[in-house]
Amino acid sequence: MLVSPSLLSADFGNLAPDLEMINASEADYLHLDVMDGVFVPNISFGFPVMKAVAQRCKKPLDVHLMIVKPENWISQIRDLGAEIMNVHQEACPQLHSVVQRIHAAGMKAGVTINPATPVNTLVDIIEDVDLVLIMSVNPGFGGQKFIPHAVKKVRELRNLIDATGSKAKIEVDGGVNLETGKLLAEAGADILVAGSFVFGAENPAETIKKLRSL
Repeated sequence: MLVSPSLLSADFGNLAPDLEMINASEADYLHLDVMDGVFVPNISFGFPVMKAVAQRCKKPLDVHLMIVKPENWISQIRDLGAEIMNVHQEACPQLHSVVQRIHAAGMKAGVTINPATPVNTLVDIIEDVDLVLIMSVNPGFGGQKFIPHAVKKVRELRNLIDATGSKAKIEVDGGVNLETGKLLAEAGADILVAGSFVFGAENPAETIKKLRSL
C-alpha cells in the first residue's frame, strides 16, 4: 500500500519538523489539499505555502485541488515540481481537456469524485487518467468520520479499471486509519491519504509504516 500523508493536519505554526518527519518516513507522497472557500466551504493554503513546502519536502507532491476552475493553475502546479495534479470531476465541465493539459504540462493527471458522485460517471475518462481519488468524507475539512459506502465504490472502481485495461491507481481520502485502511486495501485501493491519523499519532512515522503494511 502506498501512503500519502495530508499536510492539512500538520502543525502550520511550525511545519519544518513535520516535513522533516515526512522526509525521513516511508511515506510515498505528500498530499496537499488546496481549498478555495467556493468549491468547498473552507480555505486551506495557497502557493506561498506550497512553494515553501516544495523546497523542503523530498517526497513527490500529490496536489489535490478542491477549487473551481483548477485548469487555471496547471502551470503553477507544474512549477512546484508536483508529480500528481488532482482535480475534481464536479469542478471540470471539460474534464477530458483538463486531463490532456495536465499531461501536456508533464504531470500525472488525477480525478477526484465526491461521496455522492457515482463511479460510473468515470467510464469515459478512466483510460485517460493516472489516478482516481475517491473521497470517503465530504471535502473541505479534516478529521471527519469515514463514509462506509466508499469501500463499495473502491470495489466498483477496481472492476471498471480491470474491465477497461486502465492503468489508473485508486486513491482514497478521508477518515483513513488502520481499520478503514484494511477494508480499502481489501477492496482494491492502491494509495491511502491520511491526515489526522498520521499527524495526530504519538509516532507519525511508525503510523505511516503500519499503513504501508496493509
